[in-house]
Amino acid sequence: MEQEKRRPWRRWVVLVLMIAGFVLGGIYAPVQPEITVAAEKLIEEPLFNLGPLGDFYLVNTLPTLAVTLVLLIVIAFFTNRSLKNSQATDLVPRGIGNVMEAILEMLYNLTEGSAGKYAKMIFPWFATIMIYVLFANLLKLIPGFESIGVLHPHGGEHAAELHGWQIYNAELSHDFILAPFFRGISVDLNFTASLALISVVMIQVVGFRAQGLGYLSKFFNTRRMFKVPFFGAMDFLVGLLELISEVSKILSFAFRLFGNMFAGIVLVAIVAGLLGKFSILPAMIMMFELFVGVIQAFVFGMLTMVFMAQATQGHGGEEHAEH
Repeated sequence: MEQEKRRPWRRWVVLVLMIAGFVLGGIYAPVQPEITVAAEKLIEEPLFNLGPLGDFYLVNTLPTLAVTLVLLIVIAFFTNRSLKNSQATDLVPRGIGNVMEAILEMLYNLTEGSAGKYAKMIFPWFATIMIYVLFANLLKLIPGFESIGVLHPHGGEHAAELHGWQIYNAELSHDFILAPFFRGISVDLNFTASLALISVVMIQVVGFRAQGLGYLSKFFNTRRMFKVPFFGAMDFLVGLLELISEVSKILSFAFRLFGNMFAGIVLVAIVAGLLGKFSILPAMIMMFELFVGVIQAFVFGMLTMVFMAQATQGHGGEEHAEH
């Protein structure tokens, strides 16, 4: 058989995009976001006051949080409708129902392999956290997600009030700072710390549900304190170290996710600043961001699941074997 002639049209597409990016980069200044740890304010005036907690501002991670929740609810609605339609016909899931069923089945098998009989108790938390973090990480990769927003004056001769829509050009780049309407919620320490707190609290809840009050012996082990004083004191100190380790999980969870996702923003900004008009090359860094977003969601969810599974087990010699 005569082999089909190769047509490397993809290379021409990449070349055209590079030329277009170079030309447009000379006309319109590429957006150079201000690298800040805190989320940017969309409105300078606070929405309301929280008393001792201070003023509450509309920051650009709040719209992202709302969009994330709405999209997840929409996906859940269509998944539920797809599964109901399959139950009413031939019991074969199709479309989005088939995709979500495959994902949840894979996650449940992972949970069952680690937690055993406690899989049904741990799985909802593990799956919810992992899917939500994955969705939040991938949402920020949508084009225009962090490049359309409000221009705030940054000094200079031309820093004046703007009306209507403006294209970010070289002149505006000297006098204004762009605060995007949407910023990835995984790069907001408030979000990662809240999620870490929920995860660690639920680890303790799972431990109490599995072991009852005996779960406290993991942190305050005094069973051998008076029988074998030396080893009893060692057990008590080890328990206190376990308590410190449990609290430190909040910091570990929060800063691991925040640090890796925030580093992606810095990397993209640095590459874009070094390459200037070659806008297609910084866009390739987004493939690396995609990889990091998936890995971090998997790591966050798996650590939560593994710690919950460990909380259901007895601590060392305190397990009671049946004879």
